[in-house]
Amino acid sequence: MSEELPPVGKTAVGVAGLRALESGRPDRLFDDPYAGAFFHAGRAIFEGRERHHELGMVFAHQVAIRTRFFDDFVSGGTQTVLLAAGLDARAFRLDWPDGARVFEVDLPDVLAFKETVLSEKGARPRCQRTTVPVDLRDDWVAALKNNGFDPDQPTVWLAEGLLVYLSRDEAERMLTAVTELSAPGSRVSFEHRPDGDQDGLLERARQFGSEVTALWRGGLAGDAPKWLAEHGWRPETVTVAELSVQYGREPLHHTRGGFVTATR
Repeated sequence: MSEELPPVGKTAVGVAGLRALESGRPDRLFDDPYAGAFFHAGRAIFEGRERHHELGMVFAHQVAIRTRFFDDFVSGGTQTVLLAAGLDARAFRLDWPDGARVFEVDLPDVLAFKETVLSEKGARPRCQRTTVPVDLRDDWVAALKNNGFDPDQPTVWLAEGLLVYLSRDEAERMLTAVTELSAPGSRVSFEHRPDGDQDGLLERARQFGSEVTALWRGGLAGDAPKWLAEHGWRPETVTVAELSVQYGREPLHHTRGGFVTATR
């Protein structure tokens, strides 16, 4: 089953493994009870590929901080869209307000794999959950609207681990569509790495994970805050190092970059 996942979808299995690792720590920053099941179901992808294990360890700290930060970001949203939702289980593991709707947009094969694992675990969402199987390079806006999305309602948008896999044109098209769908009060967040911030994290990733890093296309690079401001958003940024201290973790010397959030 896991071998049928597209290349980008396979990276989601690795991230699930890291979330399971974090969930097992006594000082865990979050608890994802389904992450281990996702990784177990897809772990055949990594058999005999020790370098993928090394790559995972490079990103373990980053994924832990990222997951906690984005958990807090989407918390309380009444209409939330997870772009490239991957194998995260936020609809099942977070507390949502009454009547909250969560839309999970991702490739059909990724969502099918996810549904199989969740069904086997007997998982039940804590909100109104709608899956939208579509390639984000296709007409995902129509698919989202056809599944009940309300553009007149403020929306929380999350694009976790996505933009780096898009070209600049693709990233701009996606964020332009997000902007057009966002009522006043909407919020958006995704990873942000300033120009020139080529730290050890990226270099170590390239050493151990050429199959993964070969998929990276850069997105908006370091221009995200500027682009958002020019398109009617009020952006703010925070670094992984700052969040590490806030969460009680020692910042790693090779971990820089961070996240951008913006309000419409």
